[in-house]
Parts: sequence; structure tokens; C-alpha cells
Amino acid sequence: MRKEILVTCPEFEQRVLHSDGASGERAGPDDELLYVLRGSGSATVAGEPVELAPGTAAYVAAGSPWCVDDADGLELLSVLVHDPLPADGTHAVASLEEADAGRATAGRMFRLLAPCRSATQFVGYIPAGRAPDHFHRYDEVVYVLEGEGALHIGGESSPLAPRTCVHLPATLVHSLENFGPREMQVLGVFRPAGSPAEAYYPDGTQATY
Repeated sequence: MRKEILVTCPEFEQRVLHSDGASGERAGPDDELLYVLRGSGSATVAGEPVELAPGTAAYVAAGSPWCVDDADGLELLSVLVHDPLPADGTHAVASLEEADAGRATAGRMFRLLAPCRSATQFVGYIPAGRAPDHFHRYDEVVYVLEGEGALHIGGESSPLAPRTCVHLPATLVHSLENFGPREMQVLGVFRPAGSPAEAYYPDGTQATY
């Protein structure tokens, strides 16, 4: 399995794992949050068989083994959560299609994925336009799944496109803009765990829907 590291920071390591066949068993000191970007295959997570298809998400607790049994053009977005909290179980698996939708600021929606005590994994849906400047009290890594736009921080802007990855430290004031016309989709992981809807304007007041 080939590993492509995207972001490293004290809280996380975000990378893409590429596989076209079986992999050796993996287990480590970090919680791991996985999301199938493309391709297909099957895996064994803590002894349980799991089918892998785009939109499949999984949480693997620190110390729990997992491996890919078979793969065809499989790409997994993996986020390692350093210094994890004690786990309630060994793993969890979720499907994007079956996840409930929630509302966030500026007309945005999100779907929560595989539950984990240490961090929250979600897909966010961002309509065309620019959100107001805001910040979060959690540390976050973001990966753009679909759409194009820009990230605005401190008067500077950086382009966003599919496969762009971003690290947003806690309390950093920022704004994400979707150039449209289609919805932008992003995969986010943040800690401490909570709601993607929690955000604050630069003056510290809580952002509203």
C-alpha cells in the first residue's frame, strides 16, 4: 500500500493510501479515521469484514488491527488522531448515503460519519458563495472532494480544488468560498469532537444558521 502524506501537525496526520491488492495488517498508537475516495475492495477491521466503496467511512481505535484484503484502484483518505482518548470499542463503519444530515452556518449542510470519541469526521456541503469570516474552537483538517473555490485568511486567498487539503488551527479566522455553480463537498476531521455547526464570528459571538 502506497502512502501519500498531505498534512502533519501535532493533532493529526492526514494522508491518502493507494492500493491495488491486499495489504499487511496495520495497527498503531493513534485512532484512525478512513474514508473511501475512489475504487473498491474489501477489508478486515478488528476481525470484521468490511466492503469498501466510495463514501464508506471507518473508525479504527488505537491498537486495533485492520488490513485490505482486496482492492481495485482503491484510494483511502486516512487521518491519524494523535494522543487519542480511551475508546468505547474497537471500530465503527458508516456509509455516507445512510448518514443523517445537519445544518451549519451560511446555508451549509453536513453528514456525520463513523463515530469516534477523539475526533469528529464529516462531509460538508457548501453552496455557491462566500461564508462570513469565522473561527472554530477545534483543530481541523479538510480535504476537498468536489468543487472549486478559495480559502480566505487575513486578507490573503488560496485556491481550492478537488484533492486540496487544508489545516485550520483552532481560533484561526477564515472564510471558505465556493465559486459554484455546483455545491462544494469537503471531508473534515476535527478535535475535540463536537458539531461541525459550532462556529464563532471574529468578535467571539456564536455564528447562526
